[in-house]
Amino acid sequence: MTEMHMDPLLGSAEDIADAVRRGAVSARDMATLSLAAIEAGNPGINAFSQVTADRALAEADAVDAMRASGADLPPLAGVPYGVKNLFDIAGMSTLAGSIINRDHAPKSEDATMIARTGQAGGLLMGATHMVEYAYGFTGENAHYGNVLNLHDRTRMTGGSSSGTAAAVAAGLVPFGFGSDTNGSIRVPAGFCGLFGLKPTYGRLSRARSFLFVPSLDHVGPLARSARDLALIFDCLQGYDPLDPVCTDRAPLTTLPDIEKGAEGLRIAIAGGYFQDRAFPEATQTMEKVAAGLGITRQVEIPQADRARAAAFVITTAEGGNLHLERLRERAGDFEPAIRDRLISGVMTPSAWYLQAQRFRAWYRSQVLALFEDVDVILAPVSPCYAPELGVTSFTLGGQEVLVRVMIGIYTQPISFIGLPVVAAPVWLDGARLPLGVQVIAPPWREDLALRVARQLERDGLSEARIALLR
Repeated sequence: MTEMHMDPLLGSAEDIADAVRRGAVSARDMATLSLAAIEAGNPGINAFSQVTADRALAEADAVDAMRASGADLPPLAGVPYGVKNLFDIAGMSTLAGSIINRDHAPKSEDATMIARTGQAGGLLMGATHMVEYAYGFTGENAHYGNVLNLHDRTRMTGGSSSGTAAAVAAGLVPFGFGSDTNGSIRVPAGFCGLFGLKPTYGRLSRARSFLFVPSLDHVGPLARSARDLALIFDCLQGYDPLDPVCTDRAPLTTLPDIEKGAEGLRIAIAGGYFQDRAFPEATQTMEKVAAGLGITRQVEIPQADRARAAAFVITTAEGGNLHLERLRERAGDFEPAIRDRLISGVMTPSAWYLQAQRFRAWYRSQVLALFEDVDVILAPVSPCYAPELGVTSFTLGGQEVLVRVMIGIYTQPISFIGLPVVAAPVWLDGARLPLGVQVIAPPWREDLALRVARQLERDGLSEARIALLR
C-alpha cells in the first residue's frame, strides 16, 4: 500500500479501503467526492448513464456505522465504483446501451456482481454507458452519444465497456465492471490506459446481467493497478446457481502472492498471427515489454485466424438469436450497423455455427497444449492506438479494413476459448496515447496473469494514468 493521494478519490481502491478502515477518511466522504466528480466531469466525457446518489450515500453510511460499532470492515469498504449498464441494478431499468430497453420495467434485484461488491463494502455510484447491446469495439453509441477518451477527446475509448473505462481513467471512480465477449474489457483498458481482467469463462457470475453471446460472455473489473484487480477479483468469486456456466470450484485468492511477480514463470511472446497486421506502435510495445522482461521465446498459437473467424460466426448467430423478437418488432430502434450484423446472425446456417463450435473444441486443445511448456503468453491488445471517432476504416497489412471489426483481431482468438487475461497499459516514450498488452494464462490461473501484470507495473513497463477532468 502507498500513502493516500492528496485527492483520496485518485488513490487505489486498496488505499481507499485502508484509509476508511483507519478512520483517515469516511465512506460518506468518499461517496461525496465521487458524486461531486461525476457531476462536474461526466458532462464532458459521457461516462455515466445513470447515477445512484442516494444509494451510494446509504451504502457509505452503512460502512461508517459498521466502523463505529467496532466491527471489522470488508475489503472494499468505502470504495466507489461504477458498472456497465448491462448489469441489473435494483430499482432501475437495465439499458444495455439501447433505447429499446428504456421501456423495460425496473429490476427488483441487483446483479450478483453488484451484490457481492456491496457485501465487500463497495459504494455503487451508478451505471456507465456502453456500445448498444455490447456489440462493438469502438465505444460509439448512436442513441446516447459517444464516450470520450480523455487522453485525446478525438479518439475512441474502445468498447463495449466504454463508459466504465472512461470513468476510471478520468478519476470519477477507482474501479468499475465491464463485460468481455470478444475483447470488450481489454480493448477499452488498452485505449484508456487501464488494467482490465477478463477471468476464465465461468469464473465470475453473470447472473442478472444482459447477456450478448452466452457461450462467450465474461464479466470482470477495470482498475488503475494490478493489485486492485486482484483485490476486487478475490471478493467476487464463488459458485452462483443463477448462472448456469458459473463454476463450482474453490475460489482462487490472488492478492497475497501477487508480489511474486514473474519469478519462476516461463513467459513467451505470441508470434505469427499476433505480430501480423500490426501498426508500428503495437510492434514497438511488444518489443519494449519483451526487452524489459528479458523474454526471447516466441510461441505460435495455431490457426488463430480461423479462431477469430469462428468467433465471428458464434457471435453473430447467438447474438442474432437473442435479439430475434426485438428485430421483428422494433428493427428501426437499433443502430443500423448493429441491426444489420444481428440480422446476418439470424440468417447464419446452423451448419456454420456447429462447425465453428467443433473447431472451437479442437483449437482449445491445441492452445492448452502450449501451456505444457510455458506458463504465460503475451500478445498485443489491439493493432493500433485508439482510432479517431467516426473513422470507419484504416489500412492494415496493406489492406483497407473496417475499424469496427479489426480492433479486436488479437483479443477474439483468446476469449474464444475462455482463457484468463489481464490487459496491462503500456506507454511508448513520448506517446500521448497508451496501448495494451494481453497477459494470457491457462484456465483458472488468473493469479499468474495478475503476477506478471504486477511485474510489468513494478518494472515501470506498465502504468495506468489518470486523465484528469478537474
